[in-house]
Amino acid sequence: MHPETLAIYQSRMADANAGAVVPPIYLTTTFEREADGSFPHGHIYGRASNPNRDALEAALATLEGGFAGLAFSSGQAATMTLLLGLRPGDHVIIGEDAYHGTPALLEELFHPWGLTYTRADMTNLDDVRISIHENTRLIWIETPSNPLLKIADIQAIADLAHQAGAWCACDNTWATSVLQRPLDLGCDVVMHSTTKYIGGHSDVLSGALVFREDGELYQRVRRFQTLGGAIAAPFDCWMLLRGLRTLTTRVRAQSATALQLAEFLDRHPAVEAVHYPGLESHPGYAIAQQQMTMAGAMLSVQIKDGAEAAMAVAAHVRLFTRATSLGGVESLIEHRASVEGPNTTTPQNLLRISVGLEHADDLIADLEQALLHARPV
Repeated sequence: MHPETLAIYQSRMADANAGAVVPPIYLTTTFEREADGSFPHGHIYGRASNPNRDALEAALATLEGGFAGLAFSSGQAATMTLLLGLRPGDHVIIGEDAYHGTPALLEELFHPWGLTYTRADMTNLDDVRISIHENTRLIWIETPSNPLLKIADIQAIADLAHQAGAWCACDNTWATSVLQRPLDLGCDVVMHSTTKYIGGHSDVLSGALVFREDGELYQRVRRFQTLGGAIAAPFDCWMLLRGLRTLTTRVRAQSATALQLAEFLDRHPAVEAVHYPGLESHPGYAIAQQQMTMAGAMLSVQIKDGAEAAMAVAAHVRLFTRATSLGGVESLIEHRASVEGPNTTTPQNLLRISVGLEHADDLIADLEQALLHARPV
């Protein structure tokens, strides 16, 4: 099936009780046994499984082309549980510009626990190669990266990981399975902050992992999901299944608008640089063309005259909402460095933009007036 058909088909869930087209929400925490002690529907307790969660995990696995999915209470919970699947003494490689929450987990939680990690330039295969140690067990790719939208060659890095006896995981939050399928390119695991595009309406907090195949890593992480209990709640799973039904249409429309905004900003005299892999001037354009169907709905822009000018642009927008997060139907803008804190490596004049479903002309007009009238304060 085509992706838009598959998303709708896989988000359905049979309702034997009433035949409802929209599936019910199973808010129960426990499930009835038969007289012989068996569980005829396969569910024992809500932390272990739930019909809504089972349906979501199966749908996500199908859309990514994977063996199985696991749904969590947040993207960070998904990342944390995957890292728990490693062992003390193992080594991890992440991108030098990875989402700031990922190195924070490694530094504050897992480094004291016994994991070591190296930050590498994922756009430079030689840098990735020399970062591999004898005890490297996981290479974590994020492409496009957050917030500089760097593009990593998924297949080449997955090959390097497997040659070293390591697993390869990809944060596919920004691209989603609509634009990019890392498992098809050799990755072992895909992570999503399903809060973003999969939910699509800025109203549900959740995360997911999808595994390419059964094996040691999947079995350990699946066990830790149950033991730790950082699971997606039934209502959240129901909301995410609803979001899946429009995922393909939303992401394609948002990506088309994002390209128009990137082209406008790239020509503007107040702009120092635009980071968007759909622009031919982007260093990762050729690789993005190979592994993505569109360049996505996220972009970042560096404003001339520094941080104060960037903050002034954000202060003058009217349609964009100044807020963290991404992937919703509304367009968002934020000064990313101030969100990430004092240890950020993000340029101080950078604004990160999440493009929603508003008309492109209206969004361009809003940015134009903000860039024209804003002054450093």
